Amino acid sequence: MMERETQRDICILLVDDHPLVRDGLRARLEAAPHLRVVGEAGSTQEALEQVGLCRPDLVLMDVNMRGGSGIEATARLLERYPGIAVLILSMHDKPEYVTQAMGAGARGYVLKDAPGKDIVLAIDTVMGGGIYYSAALARQLAGPLAPASTSALGNQLTGREQEVLRHIATGQSNKQIARDLDLSVRTVETHRLNIKRKLGIEGQAELIRFAVQRAGFNESA
Repeated sequence: MMERETQRDICILLVDDHPLVRDGLRARLEAAPHLRVVGEAGSTQEALEQVGLCRPDLVLMDVNMRGGSGIEATARLLERYPGIAVLILSMHDKPEYVTQAMGAGARGYVLKDAPGKDIVLAIDTVMGGGIYYSAALARQLAGPLAPASTSALGNQLTGREQEVLRHIATGQSNKQIARDLDLSVRTVETHRLNIKRKLGIEGQAELIRFAVQRAGFNESA
């Protein structure tokens, strides 16, 4: 008789400066049989230390914490441990927070008042290689952009630039894009500059927002 294949547990590090919030999250997550909380951190510095000790598959990261921003911690963490996924869980629903988080390399952004099933879905989506936003955030991110930027995509971007844009939409860093597309980091940086120039986009946040809107993403129901 063949042995039934079992799903490997997803190991998670919780990062939030409120112990009660972490307790609630742990209870929510461990109700799902395939999720396992392997560590907790209450500050950005502690988060970096715990990642090295616990080696989680995914870090569930708050934005505002002792010792600095969770978004800044995400960038530092992924520079040191590029194979780990980061999912932001925050009370802030402003699009600029989302684009900053994705620019730092986060794979998704979920609001703290989301139902437990949505948080589990977000984790599963991210670990499956996708990106995830709470529905309200997805609607904001997919809002109207400047007509010139929208019409310029099909007419002005090369095939390679559109490939880079799709990777930007997943929250990948220049190093990750370079590895996946077998390019140098400098070449990826050049493509980013050319995309922004052709689309009339100035800031990094606007570029990520445009990439997410055009390349597609998972939205909760």
